[in-house]
Amino acid sequence: MSRRQSCPAPYPVFVAKKKARTPMPPRTVQAPRRRDTKSSSNPLSEVPRWVWFASVGVIIGVALIAVILASGGKSTDAKAALLAAGCTFHDVKPLPPKKDPTGAAGGYHADVPTLSTPTKGLWSTSPPSGGAHYGQWAVWGFYRTPVNPRQVVHNEEHGGMIIWWGPNVPKSTVDQLEAFYNQQPDGVFGTPYAGLGSKIALTAWTGNPADYYRNGNYGIGHIAVCTKFDQKAFAAFRDAYRGKGPEGIPLSADEPGMGPNS
Repeated sequence: MSRRQSCPAPYPVFVAKKKARTPMPPRTVQAPRRRDTKSSSNPLSEVPRWVWFASVGVIIGVALIAVILASGGKSTDAKAALLAAGCTFHDVKPLPPKKDPTGAAGGYHADVPTLSTPTKGLWSTSPPSGGAHYGQWAVWGFYRTPVNPRQVVHNEEHGGMIIWWGPNVPKSTVDQLEAFYNQQPDGVFGTPYAGLGSKIALTAWTGNPADYYRNGNYGIGHIAVCTKFDQKAFAAFRDAYRGKGPEGIPLSADEPGMGPNS
């Protein structure tokens, strides 16, 4: 047998092991963004403009109706209270201006240029409850001596409730009238009036400032004539008509002591 020669052992073979890779974290899948077509502003801003105007008109209309109904209710209450107290009561339109019916050149003031201008044919009631008057009103207050009625009508135009009494009214009654005046003096005026004898009269002039002098609108005069003082009836008249003159002057401008020279 031939002797087999042994082969040298082969060189060791080194196999490089692949380094294990750290798995990547899972990728967050983002949902597709939707474009928001709605406005982020107040949704009320999308209301059509005409709806707003219509709504405001309705609100104003309701408010005016409420005021009219409230005024009408007070007027009815005043008339009832005065009649129950034995007074007479009338709503009378003032006579229109003679020289300037449109109010473009003085209006009612043009008919009474002086404090001695004759008053015949100027007033629809006696004492006057509206109409022609002097250009300056009287200082607001309660007087024991007569104040020129040509001025006092101007106080009515500003929304005043006027308390008139005749020269034969007892002093004790005049004291009651002054106490009533002092309860709520703003827009209230007191003065004697020669033509009333032993009676008391209440007057006021009301109207819509927006219509004054337009299309022959000169407001409405209110007059009650009484034989005695009655707290309930006089207060009802005051609450119904004071502060509602055709010129729209607020009661804050009709406080005691206020006037053209104050």
